[in-house]
This record gives sequence, structure tokens and C-alpha cells, in this order.
Amino acid sequence: MIPKIILGQGDTRRLIAYLFDEGTANEHVDPHLVASWNGFAPDPGRSPHRDPKEVEQQLHTQLGQPVAMLGRRAPKTTVWHCPVRAAPEDPILTDVQWAEIARRIVAAAGIAPTGDTEACRWVAVRHADDHIHIAATLVRQDGRRPKRDHDIRAVQKEARQIEIDYGLRRLKPGDGTAAKRPTSKEVFKARRLGHDATSREILRLRVRRAMAAASTEAEFFALLKATDVTVRLKLGPSGDALGCNFALPGDTNDKGEPVFYAGSTLAGDLSLPKIRQRLASTSPEPMAVRPGNPWHQATAATERIPHHLAHNNDEASQGQLAALGGALDLLPLTAPTSARAELERAAVAFERATRSRIAADHTSARVLRRSVQAIWKDPAQHGDGAGLAMLLDVALTAVAYAMHWHRTRQHAQQQAAAEQTLIHLQTAYAQIAGPVLAGLASRAPSPQTQHRYAHHLQQAVPEHAEHILNDPAWNALAAVLAEAEAAGHNAATVLDQALGQRTLDDARSPARALTWRVRRLGQRHAPSPRAQAANTRRTAQRPTPPPHMTPSASSPESSKGQRR
Repeated sequence: MIPKIILGQGDTRRLIAYLFDEGTANEHVDPHLVASWNGFAPDPGRSPHRDPKEVEQQLHTQLGQPVAMLGRRAPKTTVWHCPVRAAPEDPILTDVQWAEIARRIVAAAGIAPTGDTEACRWVAVRHADDHIHIAATLVRQDGRRPKRDHDIRAVQKEARQIEIDYGLRRLKPGDGTAAKRPTSKEVFKARRLGHDATSREILRLRVRRAMAAASTEAEFFALLKATDVTVRLKLGPSGDALGCNFALPGDTNDKGEPVFYAGSTLAGDLSLPKIRQRLASTSPEPMAVRPGNPWHQATAATERIPHHLAHNNDEASQGQLAALGGALDLLPLTAPTSARAELERAAVAFERATRSRIAADHTSARVLRRSVQAIWKDPAQHGDGAGLAMLLDVALTAVAYAMHWHRTRQHAQQQAAAEQTLIHLQTAYAQIAGPVLAGLASRAPSPQTQHRYAHHLQQAVPEHAEHILNDPAWNALAAVLAEAEAAGHNAATVLDQALGQRTLDDARSPARALTWRVRRLGQRHAPSPRAQAANTRRTAQRPTPPPHMTPSASSPESSKGQRR
């Protein structure tokens, strides 16, 4: 159940008129009162023998009487509006049940505490099966103002209890960092225009992508312009930009003017100061990404995220999650068409997991941010999909650790967002990795060569060898080992290095995990013959394979089977 508090000025005339009209898309079905401050307020929806407009005037006059009595002493903000919506899968509640929910909401908010006969005047209007609107005036009948400190938090807490009491879908408690939801008006406008998303949601995605792709403020604004986003800067007395608003072409109000959204209303981290802070902390100076394959660099940086989450301070960990969110924002632009939709859903879902009350330290995530920018800026880097599959393989593990990190800090909404992200990433990974693995398997080496690789595998990791050799991805793994040998590497050494990078205990497919690791290692510059001989001697002198530790207490064991 989602309550949303909206404050307004003036009287309730326009609000009451809106609540009892048909709506811009005839979405207001049978609007009528289900509850009021005194139990017998005039109901424009249930007065068939009177002019509805006359009843509306009577209702808003009665609602606003305490405000009118104060005259010039009335507060500037006088209207309290709270839509309350049930989930689509919830049972249909009766008018009596909605009336009780309304009373609980206004009591929790301090609008009308239980038993207070001098409280604010209010009404609850039911529009359809799934929601009501509560309208109130912010002057008590005794002329005082209501005590509504922290009413948003109090109403959300009461809504969570209502969900339990009525057997409704239980939402996760939040921490105030979630992006603002589209209003009903925005949703109906999008439907009327035939759009899949509201302007607010489209702008949020485009601004996030521009922030993820840009290295400087000038580049950020240039990218927005390239994606048809209109920017209006808020200038201070000195002429410096203090804030910015964003609009989409063609999205206008009833006067034909562009509808602008402040960055801070799109999401808490999209205000101009926050955007500048992010860009400054990851600017090209003084460190630059070393030349090399950006897919490999992004993969290596993402592979280190679980370690950061398990061992670094919370600020650095939060910065890593923000960088991972930026990477997911840009990856759909590098993906084949078949997987783009799932990657976009993953990015939208993970957006919620990138923000919490913990201030992010972005400096430790520079390499991931810059390597993904390099991939996005050079379409020639997209290749056959192997780089993307390799990156998604480690991203699945990183998101699983993010889910665990948020769970241990009781970030319920962020944890749920990470869980949803895993579902979409797994689908996208299967769509991308499948053709790549099939292409590699078609280049599998001879049975004799495969037997040699299998023998070393049985010696190095006997606990995983049978699973790997029976995995459908075994032929692809053998192919990349053969490619590494052809490039001058020692196959056994490369395989040992891949096995030592991270445990295979929580890999859904150890063969696939090893395939991407070997592919990345095999494409590095091959060591000299002398170095290879030294590596071979060290391998021969080692009496037992390196121990493969099970996940530590800080690892997300409960997420096993959700990765790769």
C-alpha cells in the first residue's frame, strides 16, 4: 500500500473538483466519499438530486472554514492531499475498509488524532477499486495548526502495519532515498500518448546515462543535448549555475509550455551539486586508464567489487555500488538487440540499490567507470559479445554481494532491488553468453588436447573436475585454453591462474566461469620462454593444489545458485 503526501496552497476548491471529475482519461470511476471528519460531510458523488458542482462548493467551503476564520493569519500551506493506493494483486477492499484505513492514515499523520474532536477537517474519496484520496486542511477547528512532524515517515509506518492487518502486499520499509514515483497524472498522460514510460522515468534514465558516460560537466550537458533533453539552468546572482531542470521535447502542459523536472526530483543523486561531485571524484586527472582491452579492465574492476563490499568501509562500498549502477546504465547501449530489453530492466532495478543514507566515496571506482566509458565511446570494442558475457558473469556475483551488503545493513528496498536485478541479469546473460559459448565450442581442439587439459584439471581441482568435464561449456573452455596456447601461453599455468582467482563453490557453471577467466588471461601478452620455464618449475614443485576456500562469513551464501 502506497501513501503519498502532497502539500498545497490556497483552498481545496481545485482539489475537490479534481477528485470528483471524470479524470483526463475517464480514469475516475464512481468517485464518492467513504469517510470524513464528522461522518456526514456532503458527498458530490452520492447526491443525485442536486447539482454536483453545488455540492462540491458546499464540501470545500466546509473543509476550509477553519482556514477562512483565521483570515490573514492563516498559514501559507493549507492543503494536505494523500493518495493511498493498493497493489494490483491485493484483494478489493470495501468502502468500510477504506474508511478505516483513511482514519488510521490521518491519525498517524497528526491531521486527526483518534478522539480529537477539534482536529483538522478531512475527507476520503474513493476513485476506483484500488485507491482513495484523502484531502484535508491544515488548520484545526480550534484555530491551531496540527502537529504533523515527520508525517511522511509516520504514514509510511502505518501503511506497513495496514498491509499486515489486511493481508495486503507487504512493501519494504524505505530510508527516504528512493526516487520520486510518477504521479497518477503523469501515468495517465503517458498512457494517453501511447508511451511505455512517463516523462519523469525517461528523463531519469537519460540523465543517469549521461552522468555515467560523461567525464566533464560540459560533456554531460552535450550528451543530454544529443539525446533530445532540454536543460534549463538555475543561475545565482553571480551567474553561476546552481541547479538544473530537464524536459523532453513535446512534453508540454496545458499552456503549451515544456514540463521541466528538477534533477533532485528525478532522483536524490541527480541534482547539479551531486552530479558535479560525482564528475569531480572520477575526473581524468591525475590518473588515467592504462591502454588495454576495456572489457578486461571493466571485468577486473567489477570482479573486485565483492572484496570491496566485504572488506572496505561503507563509504567506499557505496561508491562501488554507484559505479556498478553506472556500468549497468550504459551496458544496454553495447548489447545485441535481443538482450537489450533485459539489460535495461536490470539497470532500472539496480538504480534503487545504488543509493542509501551512506555517503558514497567514488574515488575507488574510477577504473570501472572509465573502462565502461571507453567501451561505450568506441562501438568497435563491442566485438562478438564475449566481452559483455565476461563482464556480466562477474557482475552477477557483484550484484549478489550487493544484495547481501544491503541485507546486513537492513536496507530492505535496496536488497529487494538487487534481487530483482539478478533475475534480469541472469536472463540477459543467458541470451548473450549462449551464442558466444556455442561459437567457441565449435572450435574445440582435438580429443587428445582436451584429454591433456582434463588430466590437469583433475589434478588441480578434483572436487570440481567431474562437474566441469560434464558441463556443456567444457568444449568452450577447451577452445579458449587452446587459443591461449596458440598465443604463447602455457595452458596449465593459465588454468591454474584462473582457478586461483576466486572459488568455484558458488558458481552455477564452473566451466563457464573458467571460460571467461581463461579468455581474459589468454589475451594478455604471453610471458617469455624463460618466464614460462620458471612457472613450469614452480608448478611441478608444488605438492598440492592451492586451497580453494569456501565463502567466508561475510559472503552472501544465501545467494548461491543465483550467480552465473
